[in-house]
Amino acid sequence: MAQQRAVRTRAAILAAAASVFDRYGYDAATITEITARSGTTKGALYFHFSSKEELARGVLRELTGDLTVEPADSHVQELIDMTMAVTYRSLHDPIVRAGLRLAVERGSVDFSEVSPFPVWAGLGEDLLLRAAERGELLPYVVPRETAELVVSAWAGIQVYARVVAGRRDVERRMSVMWAHLLPSVVMPRLLLELDVAPDRGARVEAVRALRSASSGS
Repeated sequence: MAQQRAVRTRAAILAAAASVFDRYGYDAATITEITARSGTTKGALYFHFSSKEELARGVLRELTGDLTVEPADSHVQELIDMTMAVTYRSLHDPIVRAGLRLAVERGSVDFSEVSPFPVWAGLGEDLLLRAAERGELLPYVVPRETAELVVSAWAGIQVYARVVAGRRDVERRMSVMWAHLLPSVVMPRLLLELDVAPDRGARVEAVRALRSASSGS
C-alpha cells in the first residue's frame, strides 16, 4: 500500500511539473508552483526528486518510455504510427508537451543528454532498416538520415503549430508532412496503402488503450 502511494505521488509530481514546465519553461518554473499543483509537500517532492533539474530530467525520460505500436503490414506504417501517436499525445499529455519544450529550449541547463530526439531517431532508423530489407524503400534512401529528418520535422511542426495555432492543427500538419515526404522515400506501390490521416494517432492510441486495459484485467 505504501509503495502504491509512493508511485501515485511520484506520478502526480511529474504531471504537475510537466504542466508548469510547459506553461512557463524551465527557468521560470518554481518548486512552489509545482508542489501547489501536485497537492504535495516540498518534502514529498524532494523525496522523489533531488532538485528542479532532476524533475525536468524525469519529465524528459518519460518521453523515451513505451513507444511501441501494433505491428503493421509495413514497417514504414509503423514509423508513421509512432510519430502520429506521439503527436496525438502532445495534444493530450502535458508530459509530452513539457518534454518537447524542455528539449528545444536553451535555458540555464543543458538537457541534451536526456533529449528524446536521438532515441526516437534510433527507433525510426531501426524501422526503416527493416523496411529496406522488405523492399519498402526506394534504393537511394539512407535510413539514418531519413529517420533524423522525420524527428526534426516532427519537432519543428510541434513548435510551429504551437506558435501559430496553439497546437490545435498539429495532427493535420503531421499528415501533410508525411504526404509530402513519402513519395521520396517509399516504393510507389505503397503510397496508396499507407495511412497518414490526421486521426491516425488517435486510432493507434485507442488500440493501445484497449490492449492495456485487457492485459490489466
